Amino acid sequence: MEPNLLCFILSTLFGFALTSFNQHLHNGTRHYNYCVLGAGPAGLQMGFFLSKANRDYIILERNSGPGSFFNKYPRHRKLISINKIHTGRWNREFNLRHDWNSLLSDNPDLLFRKVSGEFYPPADAFPLYLSTFVRELGLKVQYGVDVGRVRSVQSAAGRSYVLTDQHAADYSCSVLLVATGLWVPQEVEFAGSDLVEGYESISTNPDDYKGQAVLILGKGNSAFETTQSILGRASRVHMLSSSPVRLAWQTHYVGDLRAVNNELLDTYQLKSLDGLVEAHLEDIVIAKQEERGRRRSGGKKGETRAKLYLGLQKFRQAGDERNASDVSPEELPGHHIDNFPLRRPYDRVIRCLGFRFNFSIFDSSARPPHSHNAKGRLPGVTAWYEGKNTPGLFLLGTASHSRDYRGSAGGFVHGFRYTARAVHRLLEHRYHGNPWPSTRLMTTQLTSWILKRVGEASGPYQMFEVLGDVILLQGSHCEYIEEFLLQALPRFASLSGHEVSSHGLIVVVMQYGKKKIDYLGRGRAETDWTKAWKSNFLHPVLYYYDSLPTEQDMKMRPHGWPLPRPKAIHHMVEDFLTEWDGPLSHIQPLRRFLEHCIQTDLRAFSAETCFRSALTHRRSPLSCQQGYLNQRGVQRYGQLTRGVYEAGLVPAEQVSAGTSTGASPAFPNYLAPAGASVSSGLKLDL
Repeated sequence: MEPNLLCFILSTLFGFALTSFNQHLHNGTRHYNYCVLGAGPAGLQMGFFLSKANRDYIILERNSGPGSFFNKYPRHRKLISINKIHTGRWNREFNLRHDWNSLLSDNPDLLFRKVSGEFYPPADAFPLYLSTFVRELGLKVQYGVDVGRVRSVQSAAGRSYVLTDQHAADYSCSVLLVATGLWVPQEVEFAGSDLVEGYESISTNPDDYKGQAVLILGKGNSAFETTQSILGRASRVHMLSSSPVRLAWQTHYVGDLRAVNNELLDTYQLKSLDGLVEAHLEDIVIAKQEERGRRRSGGKKGETRAKLYLGLQKFRQAGDERNASDVSPEELPGHHIDNFPLRRPYDRVIRCLGFRFNFSIFDSSARPPHSHNAKGRLPGVTAWYEGKNTPGLFLLGTASHSRDYRGSAGGFVHGFRYTARAVHRLLEHRYHGNPWPSTRLMTTQLTSWILKRVGEASGPYQMFEVLGDVILLQGSHCEYIEEFLLQALPRFASLSGHEVSSHGLIVVVMQYGKKKIDYLGRGRAETDWTKAWKSNFLHPVLYYYDSLPTEQDMKMRPHGWPLPRPKAIHHMVEDFLTEWDGPLSHIQPLRRFLEHCIQTDLRAFSAETCFRSALTHRRSPLSCQQGYLNQRGVQRYGQLTRGVYEAGLVPAEQVSAGTSTGASPAFPNYLAPAGASVSSGLKLDL
């Protein structure tokens, strides 16, 4: 190659790179339309959607790789997110219902199963998966950027956010998407709290707890994970918190105690030295006293060692200014209550109270408020995950969990991957004029489409009572909008770009029953479709409104309901296989409900029936109008075929080559009472 030509090519490439860099650099500040703060699973999930839409974005991560939280947590290195690979189905959407770790992408092979086949995977597999996700999709991630300050700036062009890193470099963006998760340990101040060890720094070697009495503060999964690790070494383990244990299989909230970590419940109820106690942490005292004990392994006989006692504030002497470790025997609860449950001393007290959001990096102009729930550990967000009082700043992932805290799965990967997609769809409409994606259907297709969605869709299934499908009725047609934010329904038009017509709308929601039952007892499931409203387990519920609910309607909705009281409501009876495809129990009642809402016969008729109807009635059923009478031809079978042959319209050999006369053998007889016809051959597992 000629030297001059080579120089020209190199200078051109350098100039292109410099121009590209300068497009993002203005007065020393790098500017992007979208800044994503954090390269954890939520940040990378949003990065995929922004990349797919060809938006100007950057993902800023303070550590050297994605998903750094999982390099340390959970401390005992076992995830409790389900990785069910073998479902017996090939439907990708259905399988995501049971894959709690994969992120959404267009690559069918970019799944978590590629890095681990274990049902409860090792924590080290998750950063590996996220690194693969970044590499395969070419996401724009900048590592080593530790943002220490976030502020908002108002200008003639509108509001923007400026992020300053550890090197005093600034990044400016029109929209800030915060996906930093929860990583600051939650602490409670009480007398003697300085004597407590933290979950974030304890030893994970079970042998370090051999023969020791341990008190654990907290009863969440981190507390039980720690307990599970030391149960076979410690002499006794007691757990203390303000609330009783909540079991995930009873509450249906995956953040509550999972069965994989609950061995202490056995040793407690079978009286093997371990136990659970309730008390407010603000009311306790941890006191240290030196005791002389028997010889310990590696120690000397009669040596003095520190013991930790649990006390209560109400027994401390009034006006006492002494250190918490200096208590007299008269101040300990055991002196006042001889059978006080925690009267024996402990070798260690461990705090396992979870994590909170890091508010410290936001100055007053950009700081979202503390949530009213979750003890204020989370930022408060709107129904569309925008920070309250911080327009243009959105919360993603675990940081957005205040919206469905202790309700749905928005604080976990298998939940917030869908809320991130919902936020992106909102951004596409607000800033780029692209309406929420929708599917236009003939009304006669609606029953089949709903059955397909409730039988396979993973978004509403995981984010039950938070995301739902909205059907805009428009006479002979309808618009089907998937996974809209239910609590934002009053603002549907402005957030989605779709208008509600005078025909009304139907919202399809997945929800649990509200009645408290014995979830392992007899009669726990409802199988009678006439009593579908009594269903206890996850099942589809359809809400019909003749007009869009208002903000006031949403505020006045019945307690525990995801939506206001509708014009008509339909529960599809719970299904053990979660398929909802029973002709009599599911399909027929659904069709009749839709007919009631639309005031149209939605039965599917064969071509033969449509032909006869066209000859004998002024108006044929809608399925005939949109099918057979819409130039879809005559199906050659049954009496209609014989009639055509007898009229001499087709040769005899053509009839003999067609389908056999009589009813189709693939059409079960029991479907007739359900009002179905040839459409009973619907195959949902595509």
